[in-house]
Amino acid sequence: MKLSTSRDELFAKLQTVSRVASTRSAIQALSGVQIAASADGVELRATDMEVGLRVPLEAEVVREGTVVLPARLLVDVVRALPATDVSLELRTAEQDVEIVAGNATFDIRALRAEDFPPLPEAGGDVTVTVPAAAFVETIARVARSASRDETRPVLTGILVSASGQELRMVATDSYRLSVKETKLEDALDGTFEANVPARALQELQRIAQSGAGDGLRIGVRQNQIVFEIGRVVLSSRLIDGQFPNYRQLLPDAYEHELTLSGSEFTDVVRRIALLAQKNAPLRLAFSPGEATISAQTPDVGEARESLPVAFQGEPLEIGFNPDFLRDGLESVESGDVVLKLISPLRPGLIEAADGSGFLYLIMPIRLNV
Repeated sequence: MKLSTSRDELFAKLQTVSRVASTRSAIQALSGVQIAASADGVELRATDMEVGLRVPLEAEVVREGTVVLPARLLVDVVRALPATDVSLELRTAEQDVEIVAGNATFDIRALRAEDFPPLPEAGGDVTVTVPAAAFVETIARVARSASRDETRPVLTGILVSASGQELRMVATDSYRLSVKETKLEDALDGTFEANVPARALQELQRIAQSGAGDGLRIGVRQNQIVFEIGRVVLSSRLIDGQFPNYRQLLPDAYEHELTLSGSEFTDVVRRIALLAQKNAPLRLAFSPGEATISAQTPDVGEARESLPVAFQGEPLEIGFNPDFLRDGLESVESGDVVLKLISPLRPGLIEAADGSGFLYLIMPIRLNV
């Protein structure tokens, strides 16, 4: 294998693909980037056996071939190269790749190519094409609620449903729940529902935001989903197990329904949360016409701030995890928010007041008087 390309092009594509390379596997090849050069062009590939990524590289192929190089080292080396043309040549006898840029030469030992698994092609048993912008915006609304606890793998995913003119994503870590329903302009050409690892969808979000393409083609097959955006192909295993029925988690009715300025309420929560340290809750105290947000951390300090709100009835005080509350408010993005409450020990609900289909259910923290 021998190819030449620009340093900037190589560095940009390596930064994208190397994020998927494994950092924990006992199989060395999984910590690498596979460079495949053929008559059709050059492709960079990486996988950790859960998520796989294939990224095209604009390059001139002098000699075809395939090699696997350590991802982290390769990124560091290319970052340090002068901004000029770069050549990569596999030297079979030495079992390394010679990288030359200007007067700089690096010889990097190749990893065992036979240990690098084949990555799936685009397509599947069911294929659906959706607008990339709508899909990515929906991911952004719910991804924060996905669990990072690997002992409950079903909650580390985002339940993605697509049918007709509706795209829906649901995520929960059992302490909060996010639901976003997005209306599409055109009806989809297929239907699917899958629990996709949140990590894979967040990687897709980064790729789409880099301008890879406007249309997103999704292929679903048994235990696997493949996303194709532009010439980039991202694949992921699906998560087994029954995802919670989110509709059963939503209360049927609420005692209080309050509309607040989203930006103002979010700013107050951000400020007061600075004094909610060491697992201290953020307290929301409601009385007629007013809400007071406060926090207190022993040996650190306390803070409080009030804002007007159309609250009526008996005073109510409820506590929330400050990070979870801020996440929910920031996910609304703009406009007013609707806060629905029942009691200090029942979950609260945040909705976008504009009816954009976003719901955020958050469990309270029991307060010590």
